[in-house]
Amino acid sequence: MEGSLKKSTVDRREKILKLLAENGKVYVHELSGLFKVSEVTIRNDLDQLEKKNHLIRARGGALKLDRQVSLDFNLSDKHKLHFAEKSRIGKKAASLIRDSETIILDSGTTTAEIAKNLSSYKNLSVITNAINIVNILVQYPSINVIIPGGYLRKNSLSLVGPFAAKNFKSLYVDKVFIGVDGFDPVLGAFTPNIEEAHLNEIMIDIAKEVILVADSSKFNRRSLSLICPVSSINTVVTDDGLSDKDKKKLEDSGVKVLIA
Repeated sequence: MEGSLKKSTVDRREKILKLLAENGKVYVHELSGLFKVSEVTIRNDLDQLEKKNHLIRARGGALKLDRQVSLDFNLSDKHKLHFAEKSRIGKKAASLIRDSETIILDSGTTTAEIAKNLSSYKNLSVITNAINIVNILVQYPSINVIIPGGYLRKNSLSLVGPFAAKNFKSLYVDKVFIGVDGFDPVLGAFTPNIEEAHLNEIMIDIAKEVILVADSSKFNRRSLSLICPVSSINTVVTDDGLSDKDKKKLEDSGVKVLIA
């Protein structure tokens, strides 16, 4: 009996991965109906498959994962991933900001969570190339919003290209908050898009302090483009899923690690 149960579990998970490969995403309620098992069982299947790096859990289901290389997910899909952790990271990162500073918020779902915590700041200037972040900041009358321009990447709702790069180069800021799709504690920060990586490099060059915001699922994953080495980063804000080993690697490199 135990052997047949184990086999049915393995078979079901293999079929889930096949569906994921075909469709790019799966939903708990649909899988529950398809396999005639409880949603609790399906959630456990997805959790176990995520631990083996076969997929990325999202609210209500899971997204396809390309093993070691982070994919360029649509922003609406990325928003669903590790939402609770991103929310805590956003609040923690916002606490590092002071009134009257000039900061950059890079595009991304974690940096958007920072923006949601800025309503009480006075005379704060925020430079951002992210349309979703602009939509949040326009609600706060005491914040000055600066948009460098460029052409729109619809996947990330970010403005990139030569025009954006030129305008960023003429600025200087107190802090930059960078969101990433992959982070190697030895090699550095990664993103799937070459143009965004180039713009991130410029943001880092014009900032007095570089703060990386990334939930722990981003660690030990790489993407196509290296944004910067670990030596360019002053602070990392992440969640309590970070391993002690990775935390020590960062601290040994002189990076301050804050756990949200």
